[in-house]
Amino acid sequence: MQLAVPTPALNAKVRGHPFTELPHDLYIPPDALEVFFETFEGPLDLLLYLIRKANLDILDIPMARLTEQYMEYVEVMRTKNLELAAEYLVMAAMLMEIKSRMLLPRPTMPGEEGEDPRAELVRRLLEYEKMKLAGQRLDALPQLGRDFFPVEVWIEQALAQRLPQVKVADLEEAWRALLVRAKMTQHHRVTREELSVREHMSLILRRLRSGGFAEFGELFDPGRGAPVLVVNFLAVLELVRESLIEVTQSESFAPIYVKLAHAQSE
Repeated sequence: MQLAVPTPALNAKVRGHPFTELPHDLYIPPDALEVFFETFEGPLDLLLYLIRKANLDILDIPMARLTEQYMEYVEVMRTKNLELAAEYLVMAAMLMEIKSRMLLPRPTMPGEEGEDPRAELVRRLLEYEKMKLAGQRLDALPQLGRDFFPVEVWIEQALAQRLPQVKVADLEEAWRALLVRAKMTQHHRVTREELSVREHMSLILRRLRSGGFAEFGELFDPGRGAPVLVVNFLAVLELVRESLIEVTQSESFAPIYVKLAHAQSE
């Protein structure tokens, strides 16, 4: 019993006319369509692929089975690309030699084991697999132009001239410098002195009332000792908190200046 298989209909048009059947003189070259299932970078890459695909132990390779699969692939390559198959033929000869050496009896001394003919091939495969995995890890890292692109930012001149704000770290650095100076000139005489933060606030305001800026270090007298410096520093912080004075700086790491707030100066 024969079954008639219907020919698929063609829905194409040529110059506006429907094209319903293939021309009888249509010629399709045999190499018009080629499908590549796997691509390899060399004979070692092909061997490693065959070993991993068959789930073989790389330290105990069955040479007969591996050589047969390898030769099948090489024969296909020889029919397609002789130039590409040249380096694969060298490896094929090496596999045939290892296979033949394993078939021959190996004379050994009593109590000693002969050298495995597969040892050199196993060493090369293990080194190649190690380098291939290292290359894959490097390729997985972000790359310029593939995973990210450089970005250029244009900063306007007006923004570049903007004065930086005084941070807590700047005040801390200036305060540490004052403590170092105070320790160099400190006295060992023990005295008891009552110090008032409000009193020092008034002294600082009176000193800044003349107008203009005063350097931060000029508001302190290291010769009076660390207790006075501490109270004076607390007075400065209290004046800043109550918005009675302003602390400014021309640029990063530059000297810090203090002046009266606008309401106080008026």
